[in-house]
Amino acid sequence: MSDDELRELDREVKRLKRLAGEQAARLHDLVEDRLPAAWQELPDVSQATLLACQAWAEANARLQAAVKG
Repeated sequence: MSDDELRELDREVKRLKRLAGEQAARLHDLVEDRLPAAWQELPDVSQATLLACQAWAEANARLQAAVKG
C-alpha cells in the first residue's frame, strides 16, 4: 500500500470513528434523557450505532494490517 493510500485510509478511519462517536452520543442521549417514553426509537438508534462501530472497526483493522504489513 502506498503512502498516499495509507494516509487516505487513516483519514477514513478517523472519519468513521467520529461518526461512531456521534451515533454513540445519540444513543446515550436517548438512554439518559428520553427513555422510557421514547422506547420505540431504541432499535433504530441501537442498530445505527452498531453499524457505525462495525464500519470503524473494519476500517481500523485494515489500517492496522496495512501498517504492520
